[in-house]
Amino acid sequence: MVSLQPVQILKQNAEEEKAEMARMSSFIGAIAIGDLIKSTLGPKGMDKILQSNSPNAPLIVTNDGATILKSIGIDNPAAKILVDISKVQDDEVGDGTTSVTVFACELLKEAEKLVGQKLHPHTIIAGWRKAIDVAVEALTNASEDHSDDAERFKADLMKIAYTTLSSKIVCQDRDKFSALCVDAILRLKGKSDLHAIQIIKKLGGNMNDSYLDEGFLLDKKVGVNQPKRIENARILVANTPMDTDKIKVFGSRVRVDSTAKIAELELAEKEKMKEKVDKILKHDINVFINRQLIYNYPEQLFADQGVMAIEHADFEGVERLALVTGGEIVSTFDRPDLVKLGRCNLIEEIMIGEDKLIKFSGVALGEACTVVLRGATQQILDEVERSLHDALCVLSQTVKTRRTVPGGGASEMLMANAVCELAARTPGKEAVAIEAFARALRQLPTIIADNAGYDSAELVSQLRAAHTAGNYKMGLNMIEGTIGNTMELGVLESFQVKRQVVLSASEAAEMILRVDNIIKAAPRQRGDPGH
Repeated sequence: MVSLQPVQILKQNAEEEKAEMARMSSFIGAIAIGDLIKSTLGPKGMDKILQSNSPNAPLIVTNDGATILKSIGIDNPAAKILVDISKVQDDEVGDGTTSVTVFACELLKEAEKLVGQKLHPHTIIAGWRKAIDVAVEALTNASEDHSDDAERFKADLMKIAYTTLSSKIVCQDRDKFSALCVDAILRLKGKSDLHAIQIIKKLGGNMNDSYLDEGFLLDKKVGVNQPKRIENARILVANTPMDTDKIKVFGSRVRVDSTAKIAELELAEKEKMKEKVDKILKHDINVFINRQLIYNYPEQLFADQGVMAIEHADFEGVERLALVTGGEIVSTFDRPDLVKLGRCNLIEEIMIGEDKLIKFSGVALGEACTVVLRGATQQILDEVERSLHDALCVLSQTVKTRRTVPGGGASEMLMANAVCELAARTPGKEAVAIEAFARALRQLPTIIADNAGYDSAELVSQLRAAHTAGNYKMGLNMIEGTIGNTMELGVLESFQVKRQVVLSASEAAEMILRVDNIIKAAPRQRGDPGH
């Protein structure tokens, strides 16, 4: 009798997890991620401190789902999928990064129970797909569009900003920050490009000292002996080296027979530099802004001509400056007739705290504005910036799609109700999967209530009864720990954000549920050029 040896297909030390083990590994990894960040969900969510091994890396204190997941090192493949959907949610709509991860995690918890009851993953997925269509349809029907009434639409935007900022560090001053975000977005006149809104962080003062300023601020100083204020500015934005007035003695080898020859060399270098400055001045400008350094001699030449020269404007500063002033970034100066100059009404130095900045007022891009953030520590400033970024993204999406839906768990309960009705009409095993989808949706208001320390079972059952009776605007009142009409409470959310949460989370959960085999490559050996 011949004994058969098992055939080794994979490389030695490669790992393979099959069937139940693979599924279990995926579920556990994804659910662990959901449990990690679900305590940050809602207006009473808590923050996390993220500390790196590197001594130079900044300490992060945040409750932003995407920031937390981006910062933690993860080895589990299913968990990585959830991290990716939170990043996509952040890039796509700006907010809902925690909700999307938590909802995907709740779907997988339900799937784990159903797989344990011998339901095939494809049956579960088929049920979920039907549930998604019904949920999105119910959400669309409940959404409202007030964009034809400017005042009402602005009030809706204020409520959305207020709701988005309720769960952030700025919740104490959310009235002020909501107004600030709405003003900044309305200046864009319907555009969704946020590059015209610049955020500058300045240590000192407190959060309440933050403000919105029209125009553009550049965190640089004007050169020595140059005008500090210029009206009707004609701006040349450049990216060119201005250091050829310094002779490169250390980089080259020059043999001369007297010190007078060195002076001649230096003079030749200076002449070369003067030629370049003359070429720049032929553009008929009174402001020259360069991404690279401007050294003493050219700075002196500009000062003699009464031109304001600003050096070493960081790359993003130069890019944004060219955008808002309507100019182009130039590197060669031989054809002044082809160069598009930037323009603005007034350039002046201003003080913020103890720092001097240069303010550009009346820029060509009228929608350009700057948000100046103040705060006691760098961590607070970073978190306020993340909060405002979320609010600005959500508002820009709302201005584009113009639809709003009730917040405070009302939308989730509304969708769950519609999905439950579908389950009652669906024959076969798919009905069980559809019911599981509705249970996962109800978990979101449950977690929001739990994080606030309220009796979630009581509140969610009251919400369920209210929605069954047709009161689809009823949601959680997190201030008093009761349920209430979200429209009266001013708790509104963007339709686009909610829709994206449901679609992204269910797609990610579906992808993880399909897995029945995990293969890990063998670790790379030292000196092994393979892989």
